[in-house]
Amino acid sequence: MQQNTLHIALVGNPNSGKTSLFNGLTGLNQKVGNFPGVTVDKKTGATTLSSGEAQVIDLPGSYSLYPRRLDEWVSYKVLLNQDHGIKADVVVVVADASNLKRNLLFCSQLIDLKQPVVMALTMLDLAEKKGIRVDVAALERELGIPVVAVNPRKNKGLPQLKKAIEQTAQGLYQPPAYDFVDVKALAGDAITDVQKLFPQISNYTAVHYLINHESFLLNDGTQQQIEDIETKHKFNHTRIQAEEILQRYQRINHIMTRTVSEPDPLRQSLITEKIDNVLLHRVWGYVILLAVLYLTFQSLFWLASYPMDWIDAGTANFSGWLEQQLPDNNWTDLLINGLIAGLGGIIIFVPQIAIMFGLIAILEDTGYMARISFLTDRIMRKVGLNGKSVMPMISGFACAIPAVMSARNIENRKERLLTILITPLMSCTARLPVYVILISLVIPDQKVLGFMNLQGLVMLGLYLLGFVMALVVSYVAKWFIKIKEKSFFVLELPTYHAPRWGNVLQSMWEKSKIFVLQAGRVILVISLVLWLLSSFGPGGRMEKVEAQYEQALAQPGADTATLDIEYANQKLANSYIGIVGHAIEPAIRPLGYDWKIGIALITSFAAREVFVGTMATLYSVEDDGEENLPLQEKMHAATRADGSPVYTIGTGVSLMLFYVFAMQCMSTLAIVRRETKSWKWPVIQVIYMTALAYLFGLLAYSVL
Repeated sequence: MQQNTLHIALVGNPNSGKTSLFNGLTGLNQKVGNFPGVTVDKKTGATTLSSGEAQVIDLPGSYSLYPRRLDEWVSYKVLLNQDHGIKADVVVVVADASNLKRNLLFCSQLIDLKQPVVMALTMLDLAEKKGIRVDVAALERELGIPVVAVNPRKNKGLPQLKKAIEQTAQGLYQPPAYDFVDVKALAGDAITDVQKLFPQISNYTAVHYLINHESFLLNDGTQQQIEDIETKHKFNHTRIQAEEILQRYQRINHIMTRTVSEPDPLRQSLITEKIDNVLLHRVWGYVILLAVLYLTFQSLFWLASYPMDWIDAGTANFSGWLEQQLPDNNWTDLLINGLIAGLGGIIIFVPQIAIMFGLIAILEDTGYMARISFLTDRIMRKVGLNGKSVMPMISGFACAIPAVMSARNIENRKERLLTILITPLMSCTARLPVYVILISLVIPDQKVLGFMNLQGLVMLGLYLLGFVMALVVSYVAKWFIKIKEKSFFVLELPTYHAPRWGNVLQSMWEKSKIFVLQAGRVILVISLVLWLLSSFGPGGRMEKVEAQYEQALAQPGADTATLDIEYANQKLANSYIGIVGHAIEPAIRPLGYDWKIGIALITSFAAREVFVGTMATLYSVEDDGEENLPLQEKMHAATRADGSPVYTIGTGVSLMLFYVFAMQCMSTLAIVRRETKSWKWPVIQVIYMTALAYLFGLLAYSVL
């Protein structure tokens, strides 16, 4: 008979080496998804033990068994056996040897749950560099659980860890008979009454039933019974938690003196303090922060431009080759301009996503990310955010997609939601082609104060306007989002050290894969829908266009190339999306836009940069992607029915402001939908951003 699969849960503090251990145990046998009902990464994988295959689940990082963040609640419910889908047979707690005291708090709490626990002690090499020596055998005796030293990156200690896991699962290692902390002395009567309802649970587990039973899988009758016990014994959550933590650290201090030798703490922190005296300076700290963000921003542009250009050129060449090989029909058009164009629109974002998350991982690994959050917290908190909101916002200048995804690091749900809602107001790289062509069209190339270029100042102003409006929107929205959750900005400033390049590459790979597999499907579907709407129209209209084209071709000396361009324009004007463009023209005319701009607004919903390509088609210009001058001339010469120019200073500025504020990016909406698990917030984003875009566009056109 086949044995049941052993389920191993990996837990530990953030940045304790848990991900490296997970990768070392599972290799390529990994799956990444989400926990049911929440947008928290769920990583599972298979590993081989002597008794057969085992399943490993990498639970989100936690500092203690008192959860505050959404991802900590996920781990908490699994560890307290309150998750229907996950049952851990063995818990492997990953502890950083270089920060052992902090890690032992969580470990001691897990021990008191009386579940099978094994400690994997990581980063001993880093500890040794700091002059820290850990007596592993003594630590094992003090804790009463197996302790195994591992270095996953060098494949050291993994066989010993697997053996300890198996022996623990087989009952060769039993949980310690005595509690790490005597919680029964803190609330004995209440604990006894809870254990009458659940005879199998430990003393410490009973404490958590008293504190968090509202979030447990219990029926209404049981919930009321626990409430009655709390009332009867006047159970005080805050007091019990504080006293328990205090007693745990007293015991941990005793264990540390018996098992760990450390250098002088003052000498250990001296280097970090010297660096922090500069990086956290009241003045120079912000100057250095701006320089770091500028370099990060510029590095993203520089590094991502090469692979994005290769992808763009490769997609274009492949499409051109297919066009020559395949017959000229609707199926070919669907394949090239629908499917392949849609796939190209997905893949071209991957370099930005990968590089951005790589750069963020480097900032996190070196310890500087925590300093960024610390420096900006005071400013961000005034508008309803906190210090951890600044990196998603800065990331939004490159691309809103990875920026929205990186907001997961914000523990408070309200602050995380506010960050997601305002991040698309940052002017991303996709807006850049729109800004460039409109600025060159309506803003004169002249100097201001003798040395500053007016066009460059307008470009800078557009970027700053988006950032300022994001802060304003956050300040207003914080009064309307009724999520009552206390915000604690508790931040540990880690010591500085070199980034772990394996972690950086792993982060780049995982985030890119999530984007391609999750958001990519939505983008592809909408791309195909847009192709259908722009390629087909009502039968009578399209037949009339076809007849006129055939008649013109039959004329002697007909210019085939010119007729083909005119035919394509007429087809677009009479397609379903062209009809929509004419239909919305009355609504956008107050902004100074004609129906052609209306079509560009619709098509650029797929991606903002599509505006330029749409304009090129509409104005019968073959845009090779390398030179915009012919398109600029055509747009400059474009006139309305009364002969007045379309692109005046008023129309141009209005259109620039519209693109600063409008949510013209379906891929961002797809990511927001995925991150919030609801269409409510993407719809709110579309409404408020479109309203802002229309209002500022109207004001600009009316004034100018």
